[in-house]
Amino acid sequence: MKTNIVLTISVCSILLMTACKNKTSSSNSKVAAMSSDSSVKKKTAAGTLVDIKPSGPAPAWAPDIKPQMLAVIEKLDSYGGKSPLKIGAAKARENLTIKDAVNDIIKEYHIPRPVYNIDTTGKEIPVKGGTMHISIYTSRNANGALPIIVYFHAGGFVVANIEVYAASAKILADKVGAVVISVGYRLAPEHKFPTAHNDAYAAYIWAIKNAASINGNPKKIALVGESAGGNLAISTAIKARDAGIMLPSAIVAIYPIVGTDTTTASYIKNANVEPLSRPLMVWFDKQYLNNEAEEKDPRMDLVDANLKGLPPTTVITDEIDPLNSEGLNLVRKLKAAGVSTSNRNYDGVTHEFFGFGAVIPEAKDAENYAVDQLKKVFQL
Repeated sequence: MKTNIVLTISVCSILLMTACKNKTSSSNSKVAAMSSDSSVKKKTAAGTLVDIKPSGPAPAWAPDIKPQMLAVIEKLDSYGGKSPLKIGAAKARENLTIKDAVNDIIKEYHIPRPVYNIDTTGKEIPVKGGTMHISIYTSRNANGALPIIVYFHAGGFVVANIEVYAASAKILADKVGAVVISVGYRLAPEHKFPTAHNDAYAAYIWAIKNAASINGNPKKIALVGESAGGNLAISTAIKARDAGIMLPSAIVAIYPIVGTDTTTASYIKNANVEPLSRPLMVWFDKQYLNNEAEEKDPRMDLVDANLKGLPPTTVITDEIDPLNSEGLNLVRKLKAAGVSTSNRNYDGVTHEFFGFGAVIPEAKDAENYAVDQLKKVFQL
C-alpha cells in the first residue's frame, strides 16, 4: 500500500513537471514571437522628426544648425547639382531642389506624407506680353465664399516654379480654409525687371476681379510670398496702395528679399551658407536687374521704400541666411511707419526651411504661425 502511494506521487510529480515545462516552453515561444513581431513593427513603423539625423557634423558655416535642417542640406548636396553661377539660369532650373531632398528624407525615414484636403486646378491668365500660369488650391474644409491667398514662390526671380514650393501653398489652403492662387510669374534673365513685379500685380488684380469664379471672397485677399516672392507680396501691396485700389487684408513675407545691401551683418556672417549664399544673391540680382541703378528702385530696396498705409504684415525670418538682417530691418521700418507688424525669427534653420514641416520642426511652427496670423485677419 505504501509503495503504491509513493508510486502515485512520483507519477503525479512527473506529470506536473512536464506540464510546467511545456507551459514554460509555450510561454517562451510566445515571448519570442511577440519580440519578433515588435522587431518587425519597429522596422516598418512610421518615423518621427526626432529620428532624422545628419550623417556628419555641423558645418563651420552653421555650428548651431538644427539636425533635421542639416539632414536636408546634406541630402540636397548629395545630388551633386552644379552652381547656377557656373551653369547659368536655364541649366540651374534642372537641378534637383530642396523639395526633392525633403521627399527623399520622408521616404528614407518612413515619415507620414502630408495629406491636404484640397482640390487643385490650373489656369492661364493674361499678362502684358502673353499669359501666365497659376495653380489654384481650394480647401474642402470650408463652405461659402472662401478667403483668397495670392502666393508668390521663391527662387531669386530666376529659378524654381510653382511645383517646387507647392507644399507651402497647399498647407495654407488646407489649414487656413482658403483658396490659394500660386503665381507662376515669368523668370529672369529671359524676363528682366520689372516683369516679375508686373506679373505679381496682375495676379492680384485678377484675383479681385475673378474671386467669384473660384469660390473666393474678393474682400478677403492676402498676399504671401517666400524670398523673392516675399518681395513681390510687399511690392504688390505698395502698388495697390499707390493706385488707390483695394488693399490686401494682410501680407505674410517669409525671409523676403527687401534690400540690396550685401554688407549687412548677416551677409557677412552668412556669406557662404547653404542653400543661399552671398555670391548666389549677387548673381540673382544680376540676372533680374537691367543695371546697378535699379538696385535702388523702391521695389527692390523695400527697406527704404514708403511703407505707410500697408495692411497688417507678418515677417518670418531665419538665422542662417544672408537676408536675415534686412528682414529684421524691414520689421523695424514697418513698425516705424505705423504698420501693424508681427515677426518670428527662427534659430538653427536656413533659407527655404518654410513649407517643409513634415521633416523640420521649426518649419512646422512657422507654418502654423503664418496660418494663425492669416486666420486672425480673415476673422476665421
